[in-house]
Amino acid sequence: MVKQKTNNLLSTDIANLNITIDNYDVLKDINIKIAPKEITGIIGPNGAGKSTLLKAILGEIKYSGTITFIDKEHNIKKDTVIGYVPQFLDFDKGIPIRVVDFLMLSLTKAPICFYSSAKKRAKIVESLKLTEAENLIDKKIGVLSGGELQRVLLSFALHPEPDLLLLDEPVANIDENGISLFYKIVAELRDKLNLSIILVSHDLDTLITHSDKIAFLNKKIEYYGTPDKIFENDNFKKVFGKRI
Repeated sequence: MVKQKTNNLLSTDIANLNITIDNYDVLKDINIKIAPKEITGIIGPNGAGKSTLLKAILGEIKYSGTITFIDKEHNIKKDTVIGYVPQFLDFDKGIPIRVVDFLMLSLTKAPICFYSSAKKRAKIVESLKLTEAENLIDKKIGVLSGGELQRVLLSFALHPEPDLLLLDEPVANIDENGISLFYKIVAELRDKLNLSIILVSHDLDTLITHSDKIAFLNKKIEYYGTPDKIFENDNFKKVFGKRI
């Protein structure tokens, strides 16, 4: 059973972050401070560096500047756990992997056949309950709908239990009902687990509805603040017009 966190409220301080690839400035002078339990939406045109920023936070790409995680006692947290949900999972849908087998990979690096006990299965069921996907446990990954797969990936991202959750266009291939369910679950997880969340999306209405803050990113931060003020930003209006 996943218990609510009380001591690991995390803030994230991204300061003077720069990323250059092949002498090309991908991101320049990024400064964002994400408060505990805050959902920060990131929007920007194609090529703005949104996914690159997530890769930097994950430690998958070199950068200059600092990304600092700070715990409830205002100490730097060096063992921060980050969960990640991608836009899609690239895999052969013909491979007969069940949801339970896939999620077992988040619990152990040993061969799955060594961990088919009832205890391990029960732990996976509890994880899937958090994302309203427990009924999918014995389904094959390849037959899941877009919304079902994203909820399974969200369950996977919860092991080990994260302090920070990154969502990269997580509902791009989901229908309207699936989108509503996904974000309802995300909001519940934020409250249950005291998660800070960074949400990348091309859909401004989604970000306005589900984010505490919005960052308009176009290689640099053009706007960072509450959702209701983004339409007052001149650079945003130049790129997107009054509304997307």
